[in-house]
Amino acid sequence: MHRLLAASLTVAAGALLAVGAALGIVALLDATPEQPNTPLVHYDVPARGQ
Repeated sequence: MHRLLAASLTVAAGALLAVGAALGIVALLDATPEQPNTPLVHYDVPARGQ
């Protein structure tokens, strides 16, 4: 009976570890990096009415 309890606790701990790792990976992939919102290319647009 002790082996069955140890095996079931090991399986439960492994499942919890797998779920925690999966949630951590999803959280890392969902995080957006801090980037400035400045364009790399600028085009000169002539003013209208000239």
